[in-house]
Amino acid sequence: MPALPYITEADVAGRLSWPAMVEALAAGHRLPRAQIGDLFLTRGDDTLMGRAAWVEGAGFGIKTFSVMAGNGARGLPSVQGVMVIYDEDTGTPAAIIDSKLVTRWKTGADSGLGARHLARPDSRALTIVGAGEVAGSLAEVYSALFPALDRIRIWNRTAENAQRLVQGLAAQGIAAEVAPDLAEAVAQADIVASATMSRQPILRGEWLRPGTHVDLVGAFRADMREADDTLLRRARIFVDSRETTLDHIGELKIPLAQGVITRDSVLGDHYDLEAGRAGRRSADEITLCKNGGGAHLDLMTAQAIMAACVPQPNPG
Repeated sequence: MPALPYITEADVAGRLSWPAMVEALAAGHRLPRAQIGDLFLTRGDDTLMGRAAWVEGAGFGIKTFSVMAGNGARGLPSVQGVMVIYDEDTGTPAAIIDSKLVTRWKTGADSGLGARHLARPDSRALTIVGAGEVAGSLAEVYSALFPALDRIRIWNRTAENAQRLVQGLAAQGIAAEVAPDLAEAVAQADIVASATMSRQPILRGEWLRPGTHVDLVGAFRADMREADDTLLRRARIFVDSRETTLDHIGELKIPLAQGVITRDSVLGDHYDLEAGRAGRRSADEITLCKNGGGAHLDLMTAQAIMAACVPQPNPG
């Protein structure tokens, strides 16, 4: 078997865009619903995950990665892994892609697709909670999708990290500012995107004004939450994938177990949004979308990356 292409960040430079990647996810959700399966193992704060998906018409693949809490002290990335894409007809491995690359584009496009359906198109003010790599991606995708945005504010517990992100965005031509007060920044936002590692809710529903869209990205474990009960009760709730969120991520699993919300409170996922079966009904309602990820989203993203980077056979 010939050597498989190994695709990294350097290979996609100038080849991908946020609107194109959001559209790739939208197109994937117009295909038959994916078969997915997850492996999730933990050792204290360390996590090993494997996420596999098969989508008829988009092939199949598996992303496997580790999240190691102590790697910062070792001078190593906390998240490392790969995604393998297989030929749908023969099952032959077709490409290996750096999992960090897939995750970056998938996570941002996932939020972008939810917001394309749920945020008001005329949204002007974006507040991002958190100042890590994901927060930077969110600033990029929202700037690309919402041309009316004229104020982006970054809040982080460590203000120096927020300032560092502001400077990094400025180098990309994206104007942003540090938000000194979280409650005020949320209250003035049309879109709130949260990407933290919080295990306790940091977003309070009483802060939100009518018409706000809330994008919850950070929580990925059963013991993690970013939004409080009031926010969940005030908002119309959506998810990217019912299969990967309701029974697995604390953002919804905990309030479901406590009776704060019911499964019927979740009004749709990306398949429902893309089919027009659910969505924003008025300019005044508060919408919430939980970005929980999923192997099918990784697969759709990886296929788009591979198509942009690997020469395709000429049928002629």
